[in-house]
Amino acid sequence: MARYTCSFIVSVPVEHLQPLLVDLLQDCELDIQYYTGDYIMAREIPGTVSFSKMVKVEVLIDKSTATETETRMSIVVKNEELPLQLDNHCRQMFEFLKQAIEHSRHWHLIESLAG
Repeated sequence: MARYTCSFIVSVPVEHLQPLLVDLLQDCELDIQYYTGDYIMAREIPGTVSFSKMVKVEVLIDKSTATETETRMSIVVKNEELPLQLDNHCRQMFEFLKQAIEHSRHWHLIESLAG
């Protein structure tokens, strides 16, 4: 199973982050499966790639450390594909999503830490 993670600190109030992330994920051609105030689960739309390569994305918003101006969040991008090549589909989607978050006009990126 391929799995890639990244943490971000962005300058946006925590109550605004979740709806902005839902829009960002949908703009990245991901279908929102489930969300709460501090968690979002999305996946690629079926039919675009084989089932084993379909990417699932989990976003965790850390409300416990959020301030009025900064919010920490983490993303996990994974699929059932074995990461036999460095440039696999899951890694490509991870990099695409990471760049979308880092360059979003809806907030200012303070920190990004890939794991």
